[in-house]
Amino acid sequence: MTENLPRTARPLRVLAAMSGGVDSAVAAARAVEAGHDVTGVHLALSANPQSFRTGARGCCTIEDSRDARRAADVIGIPFYVWDLAERFREDVVEDFISEYEAGRTPNPCLRCNEKIKFAALLDKALALGFDAVCTGHYATVVLNEDGSRELHRASDMAKDQSYVLGVLDEKQLAHALFPLGDTLTTKEEIRAEAEQRGLAVAKKPDSHDICFIADGDTQGFLANRLGKAEGDIVDEATGEKVGTHEGAFGFTIGQRKGLRIGHPAPDGKPRYVLDISPVNNTVTVGPVEALDVTALTAIRPRWCGAVAAAPGTYTAQLRAHGGETEVFGEVVDGELRVSFTEPVRGVAPGQAIVLYDGTRVVGSATIATTTRAAATV
Repeated sequence: MTENLPRTARPLRVLAAMSGGVDSAVAAARAVEAGHDVTGVHLALSANPQSFRTGARGCCTIEDSRDARRAADVIGIPFYVWDLAERFREDVVEDFISEYEAGRTPNPCLRCNEKIKFAALLDKALALGFDAVCTGHYATVVLNEDGSRELHRASDMAKDQSYVLGVLDEKQLAHALFPLGDTLTTKEEIRAEAEQRGLAVAKKPDSHDICFIADGDTQGFLANRLGKAEGDIVDEATGEKVGTHEGAFGFTIGQRKGLRIGHPAPDGKPRYVLDISPVNNTVTVGPVEALDVTALTAIRPRWCGAVAAAPGTYTAQLRAHGGETEVFGEVVDGELRVSFTEPVRGVAPGQAIVLYDGTRVVGSATIATTTRAAATV
């Protein structure tokens, strides 16, 4: 049975995390409709929130807090604002900066779910006597006959967000509600539902990109925090210096645009970022074929249930909006080792790999090293 909107003998005390967007508002309304005792909370994650967002980016502004409060008033539930800005800064923002500084490519949304929404927020909710935390994520929690729980993809793959929830363990899943996860509807239908419920956020644009970088300029944000440091861009095959940069942190594996290379490769084909070395501040580039990855090692695995101790064949997702690829995975000395049935491209240390068994999320780990078809990164 799915446990996204359980009707139990007694109503659950549910803390609904309300970002100020349409998804979390509809999720809270559905939790109320299912008979639960719901309280709304908006997480103040920015120490200096802007009064208004830039475009449709972000979810941490004063405007968002007000939108969440208005939605709670319409739904008819108590509402509070909790200040988690310091915890967010330490666990998400500083982690993001240090990962880029080390030449890795982090996913701050995944880290926020792990450290903030289902650690700091959930711990506080349980301490206050709540039974569960409700969010507007598109994913599904399944309750098995033996009482164990599993995390599955959303019914609508187009909206599935299980990748960024792959860090949740079974204890956290036991206190998670995702009322939108089994919804086979378009986003337009979710907005229509919000409008029918009288929620003003029905037409509010979705937030996107990184919430704490309001203008979307990640490179500028990092340069402001880490400082500019000129370095070389070198060709992998020849070792020749082909350009310069103002900070290796401004690049990601697989990047093609914005390299500002002075002259083309001998074969006239574009170059891509193959490696980022923060030690000598060097960015290495080469042909697209050199991005082919055949295997990887990932650290700090977190399992959505039982540990995947036995070697096996799974599918894997390597980025939030990426597709699935078949892999063979096993745990060796506490690390996840994965080999790909077919080479994949654009895989970078710091990214998360999430393993699936059908629609079930097996677990998540952070990519540490990759093996290319011709070389090791």
